[in-house]
Order: sequence, then structure tokens, then C-alpha cells
Amino acid sequence: MVKFSKQFEGQLVPEWKEAFVDYWKLKKELKKIHLLNSTTNNTPNKHQNNSLSNTFLTSLRNLSLFGPQHRDHEIIHVHKKLASSASKGDTYETELLEHFADTDAAKEFFACLDFQLNKVNQFYKTKEKEFLDRGESLKKQLEILIEVKTAFKQQRGNGPSAQDDSKEDASISCTISCEEDSVRGKTEQEQMQDNNSMDDSERNDEAPYTDSPRSDSVGKSMSMRGEDGRLRTLSGRVFNCQGKNLKIKIPLTTPSRTFSAISYLVWDDLVNQNSKKCDPESRKLHVNKTKLHHAEKMIRGAFVELYKGLGYLKTYRHLNMLAFIKILKKFDKVTGKQVLPSYLKVVESSYFDSSDKAINLQDEVEDLFIKYFAEEDRRKAMKYLKPHQHKESHSVTFFIGLFTGCFIALFTGYVIMAHITGLYRSQPNSVYMETAYPVLSMFSLLFLHVFLYGCNIFAWRKARINYSFIFELTPTKELNYRDAFLICTTSMTVVVGVMFVHLSLLTKGYSYSQVQVIPGLLLLVFLLLLVCPFNIVYRSSRYCFLRVIRNIVLSPLYKVVMLDFFMADQLCSQVPMLRNLEYIACYYITGSYKTQDYGYCMRAKHYRDLAYAVSFLPYYWRAMQCARRWFDEGQTSHLVNLGKYVSAMLAAGAKVAYEKESNAGWLCLVVIMSSAATLYQLYWDFVKDWGLLQMDSKNPWLRNDLMLRRKIIYYLSMGLNLILRLAWLQTVLHSNFEHVDYRVTGLFLAALEVIRRGMWNFYRLENEHLNNAGKFRAVKTVPLPFHEVDEED
Repeated sequence: MVKFSKQFEGQLVPEWKEAFVDYWKLKKELKKIHLLNSTTNNTPNKHQNNSLSNTFLTSLRNLSLFGPQHRDHEIIHVHKKLASSASKGDTYETELLEHFADTDAAKEFFACLDFQLNKVNQFYKTKEKEFLDRGESLKKQLEILIEVKTAFKQQRGNGPSAQDDSKEDASISCTISCEEDSVRGKTEQEQMQDNNSMDDSERNDEAPYTDSPRSDSVGKSMSMRGEDGRLRTLSGRVFNCQGKNLKIKIPLTTPSRTFSAISYLVWDDLVNQNSKKCDPESRKLHVNKTKLHHAEKMIRGAFVELYKGLGYLKTYRHLNMLAFIKILKKFDKVTGKQVLPSYLKVVESSYFDSSDKAINLQDEVEDLFIKYFAEEDRRKAMKYLKPHQHKESHSVTFFIGLFTGCFIALFTGYVIMAHITGLYRSQPNSVYMETAYPVLSMFSLLFLHVFLYGCNIFAWRKARINYSFIFELTPTKELNYRDAFLICTTSMTVVVGVMFVHLSLLTKGYSYSQVQVIPGLLLLVFLLLLVCPFNIVYRSSRYCFLRVIRNIVLSPLYKVVMLDFFMADQLCSQVPMLRNLEYIACYYITGSYKTQDYGYCMRAKHYRDLAYAVSFLPYYWRAMQCARRWFDEGQTSHLVNLGKYVSAMLAAGAKVAYEKESNAGWLCLVVIMSSAATLYQLYWDFVKDWGLLQMDSKNPWLRNDLMLRRKIIYYLSMGLNLILRLAWLQTVLHSNFEHVDYRVTGLFLAALEVIRRGMWNFYRLENEHLNNAGKFRAVKTVPLPFHEVDEED
């Protein structure tokens, strides 16, 4: 039977862990009482006789002529102190009415118990008020949406003909109710905060038990900056519809969801409206079907997140109640007293267990969602409100083992055959190493990264790091660690199998021109599978990957979210893979594989120029993301982070130049630039990304809150990160493994960098989780589209 403490830890909301009952601390206090009782029971007999006589006299003194009173059965009395203000809840304080043999320890226990009860009540009240306010705001938004949709349908029904409606979208023409300049001036000073998981390690901490919402669900405003503000202004004009002055704002939340909507809104506002004049007769705001669709989607998402938050609050209430019952039972068992009935009455009457506002709101949200977003279909609504988690299949585990064995067998045969033929030995001219080996090297680095991502997912789950919430992944579509391992083992089995067949054909006497197309076809098949539109082979994950890559490539144009800059960091460790991809693409696109002229791409000027670009493009993309975040948020720390990637770009450029011209001047420049970049990166890894090296921490050279119990792991990780960061020294030392080809050495060093990145990923997300949990954020606060405006505004 699993202990309650394990069940309690496994079911609590990770981001609210500090707000739950500290069950482990209460157990420590109870252990002190148990040790004191054990000591008392081992005292000499005369002390026991004195204790027995004192207990007998106390019992006689408490008896009255009319028998025992009700107070005689009470061991404790809990005083309730009314709150001094509405923001502060009632507090409880326990008084011991009967003498305990370990009075001081008992007082400490009940003081700790009272503190936990007051903490739970205060947090529950704060969260409940937050969700109630959000619920009221959502109800108003839903009323406006229904009203606008009704007007839309009425106007569409009153159109000139059904043919016109079928050819183009109908729209509501609503007059603008205030002057353009005043609206522009006001809207440029307003912004709904982004609802995505950003790098919270660089944000300022807020007060305890309060959220730091990233979007304004009740119409509150924040300051707006630059081009982003201009776009929002164009799509957020004030209009009057059904007697209300409203704004429609579809903010830039995640680029993949809203870039197309914002583009449409901007184009629609620029083309269909005159931004210079404010003539109510000539200026109309068209609320078309597309805008209503996006507004409905935002409100639906807000209802889903609110329902999820209310579910977390219900779990919080249930688990804390169980914790109080369990610890009081343990107290009664250890002391032999009966305090459970008395204290449990207080707990049951306290705010967190007696208030039913959140439960009623959850039922109301469920009814509204079923009625307006699921067409009265409860099963359909529950797919959104309570999505079923992906069930792990034993067949996945079986195929992981099967393909792992196949990969090991094929790879062993491939290595033996390559060793016999001597392909990997250092040779002046080797067609195989110049043409086929880059394909194997590229796939090896790519799927090694996938394998490490699966290891990261496994470690995040064990450490209860809510990576799905941080990355904003859909629970029903996200990859688990088994899926990552299956993708890795299957793909590498196919790759090594194809390369084994290719090498076997070469050893049987086939010429390179006859079999050289095989590696190219292998790459083509993987690219086609990546963009395959059919719902096979993890389509949702493939498309999510493509969207993120698109956002990275166009990073200055997209608002940066956590998943985007996390993936961009991964690309910074995959520069060798990108350079191999560049060479393979050149080799096959130019048709060099037919003539076996593998040096053509090296001689082409455009290729050499592109090699420089590919070497520091990942750092450039990451630097642009830092610039965009500084532009949106105004925090100078993003500029400092930008400097880190600029230094990496300079170091990468110097390295590529040194590879082309190996002279002393370029060597000195490589050493200087790489040393500076390494120091910069080490500082940022340890202090900013990992949150370590804090001088005033209770854990020497670490931080106060650690997810791993063994501190030695953090010290070893920092030392290993330092060693792997110095892998660039191979560029200077030109160290090789005996007579092995330098490309094999390069692959080994590139694999070490990928391994370093995999280790970095765990600590990066651990720090993100701790900062997020420090602000008690467990659900997203989705921005809302409709904003009512006063007439005088």
C-alpha cells in the first residue's frame, strides 16, 4: 500500500506546492512528540507513579457534583480571530486545555498546524476570487459574442440574395463612435499581456499567492510599444453595435495561431477604412465572419482554461482536507488523545472547505460550454474541458526494444564492414567520406537530439516539472518519452539499414555513380514524411515542429514564446548538422552525384558564402528573438542575452574563416573570440538559465530551491558543462583518434555538444518551473477579444 505522503506529493498541483499543507513538516513536529513520549515512558517507576497520581488528582478535580461537563471532554480549543479587512481571511489559534507531558512540543505542533490552516484558507480565498472575477468577465464576453453573432446572422439573412452570401462573407457595418486620433492615442497606450510561457527567470517576483497574468482578461491595460502596438491599434478600433461601444482585439498570442488573423485584420482595416478622416457616414468597421471566428475561439479557450483552474482548486481543497485528517489521526495515535473530532470541526467550517462558490462556478462553466460551444453535446464538450491523456501502449515498448536490437545489430555490421574496407581511415581522397558519410552524420546528430529529448521528458516527469504547461503543448497530442524513443530507434534503424545496404553494394563492386543516389533518396523520404499531410506518423507533432521552425526563421516578425526560443537554442548546438545538410543539398541539387565531382560545392563561391551564413544563422535567429523580446517587454536583460549570441556569432565566423585559411592570425582571433564567448556563455548558463551560483543561497553555490535531492548532481553538471563548452579547443589542437578520419572526430565532438545541450535542457526548464511555481501560475490567462469603452473615452 502506497503511503499517503507519496500519494499526496503525486497528486498535488506542482505550481501550487508551496501553498499546500506542509505535510512533511507536520510529520517532523509529530515525530518530536513521539520521541518525547518515548523518553517519558522510559523514566524510573517513581516518576511514573507521580505522573499517575497527578493524572488521578487532575481527574478528581475536573469532576463536579453533577458529573463531567462538555468542556471536560475537550483537550484543545481553537479560537477564531475575525479578519481585520476583506483582503485578509479569518485566522485560527489553538489553545491546549489539558496538560500534555510534552507541552512545548505539542504547542509547536498546533502552532504549525494553525499556520498551515491559515495559509490554505488565505490561498484558497485569493484563488477563488481570481477565478470568480475571471468567470464574470467571461460571461460578459460570451453575452457580447452572442449579441454580435445574432446581429451578424440577422444582417446576413436580410442580404440582397443568397448567392451574394455564398460568394463572399457577410459583415456587420458598425459606425465608429469616437475620434480616430483619440482612439489611436489611447490604444497605443494599451496592451493585453501575452498568455504564453515566457522566460520567467528574468522577471521580477510578485507578492505571495498572486498570479502574474500574461493577458488581461477583464479589460485592464498595460503600456504598449512600437510596431506591435500599431498592429493592435489597427485591429482594435472602437465600434458601436447593438447599443454598445466595443473594441475587438485579437492580440498576438502565439504566432502560429494569430499571425494570419492579424495580417487579415490589418489588411482589412488598411483597405476598407480611411485612417485620415472621422466621418461617421463614410467610415464603417466591418465585423466579418473571420473576426467572429477568432473571437469565439479565444473565448472558448478562456473557458477551457478557467475550467481547468477550477478543477485544480477542487483538487487543492480535497487533498488539503485529506492531509489534515491524516495528520490529526497520527497525532491521536501518537499521544493517545482525541483531538481529531474537535479540530476537524474547525477545518470543516473554515473557508476553504465550506465555500462552494468555485464548485458552483465550475458547474456553470460546464453548462455554458455545453450550450454555446458544443451544440448541447456533453461528450463533445468534455473533449475540450477534460481531455483524456494519451494511454501508454505495451506495443510501443515492444517496438522500442525491437528496433533498438535491430539498430545495434545493423550498426555493428556497418562498423565492421567499414573497418574492413578502411573507409574511416585518414585518406587524402575518399569519395565515400565526402558524399555518403555526411548523410549518416547528419541523421546521427538529429536523432541523438531526439533521444535526449525523450530522456529530458522522463526526467521532467520524475521531478514533477510541468513541461507541457511551460511549452503550452496540447495534452492529447504531445509526445511522451516513449514516443520520442520510438521515433529515435525506428529512424536510426532505417538510416543505418540503408547505409549498410549502400556500403554492401560498394563492396560488391558497384560503382559510386550507380549507388550514390541511395543516400539522397533516404534524405528525400524523410523530408517528404516530415511534410506529409496525412494523419500518420505523429502528424500533429510534425506540424508543430514546422510551425516552430517557421517562427524561428522569421523570428523578428513573430512574438517570441517559450517553445520558439527553446527550439532556437537547440539549433545553436546543431550547427554541424546544418552544415552537413547544406552540403548534401548542394551535392544532389547541382547534380554532382552523377559526375562524382564532390569538390564542386567547395569551389563554388555561393556555397562558401552560404557556409559562413549557416555557421552563425542559429545564433542570429536567437539574437533576433532576444531583440524582439526586448522590444516587446523593455527589459535590458534581453539585450545582455543578445550580446551572448553576438559573441557566439563572431566566434563561429572566425572558426569558419580559420578552416579556410589556416594561418596564425586567424588562429589568434579564434582563440580570443572563442574564449570570450565561452566565458560569456558559462556565466549565462549557470546564473541566468540554471539559476545557480547564488552567493546568499542556503545551498552553497546553488539556489535555495532544488528539484533534485542530491546536490552533487548539480556540481557535476556544472563541471561537465564547463568541459564540454571547451570543445572548440579541438579546432586549435587538431586532435584526432590515431589514424581516424577527421570527420569522425568532428562527429564525436558535435555529439558531445548535443549531449551538453540535452543536459542544459533539464536545468533550463527546472529553473523555468521554479520561477513559474514561485508565482503560483498553473493555468494560462487567455486574452479576450471584446472590450467595452465608455462614451467619454
